[in-house]
Amino acid sequence: MMDEAAWVATVRRCFLERQADIIRELERLDGARRFSGEDLATPGGGLSRPRVLQDGAAIEKAAVLFTHSIGAALPAAATERNPHLAGQPFQAVALSLIVHPRNPYVPTAHMNLRFFLVAATLPRPLPAHPPAAPAWHFGGGFDLTPHYPFEEDVVHWHRVASDACEAHGGFHAELKRNCDDYFFLKHRGEARGVGGIFFDDWTRGGFNASFAFVDAVGSAFLRGYAPIFERRTAMPWGEREEAFMLLRRGRYAEFNLAIDRGTRYGLQSGRRVESLLASLPPRAQWRYGWRPAPGSPEAELTERFLPPRDWLSPADEP
Repeated sequence: MMDEAAWVATVRRCFLERQADIIRELERLDGARRFSGEDLATPGGGLSRPRVLQDGAAIEKAAVLFTHSIGAALPAAATERNPHLAGQPFQAVALSLIVHPRNPYVPTAHMNLRFFLVAATLPRPLPAHPPAAPAWHFGGGFDLTPHYPFEEDVVHWHRVASDACEAHGGFHAELKRNCDDYFFLKHRGEARGVGGIFFDDWTRGGFNASFAFVDAVGSAFLRGYAPIFERRTAMPWGEREEAFMLLRRGRYAEFNLAIDRGTRYGLQSGRRVESLLASLPPRAQWRYGWRPAPGSPEAELTERFLPPRDWLSPADEP
């Protein structure tokens, strides 16, 4: 049976390999630019490995970020759901990525995978009330944010997500609902995109089963996204489409800065701001009082695609 140090090493190795795979594929999809970045040591023996592609031929910006954090006390954003873990030493291993394509017909895509191990290395002298045993969990998921969506793309995305879930326990419907609930801009009453899957505090089946599921989610991302990217990246677009994309990117920025727990966790834990905000779009717009014209493709996004529905069930039409 693995001990906690081996768990961290296993997840770290997997996430680093997954980062390299995703970088290679995104460079292939762009066809021109390469990712740049640096390896930064973090306190306690951790590692930050940010990788960013900017001003590419097909990708305006993409960030694929690996972090292994070691800290004396969990930040508040990491204990909102588990307040009993507040103040405990921890290790966190995470892989997060965002792709902001140039073509408005290619969706923005996001994935995050994370592993928390609390009280993995207790400080000396021991705290007054040390935990009885280490607590651990996985979290993450992926979601799609189209500007001009196509039903076949959305169905494909959800089919890939469903297949990854069904191979590891059959809980796709639950994780899709989680995603629809989480990636929602309450201040606008509007979904960020067409969803995907989202999970937190994940320990089902023990470490080995949970890790296998998270690894499957990481593998599924490119199977879901690359075909959509390749189908849409050569489509012609003009000023109208680009302007709408920039407005929708504004919604994306609002979510990341005002709602996302990961952003709050990063700020509270003292993560390097340059890496933390690498997920933000390079350009965005906010136009006062803008509304899509009735019956327009822009209106179709909010009226037909953003309301949550079961995209894999033909009967579930809005």
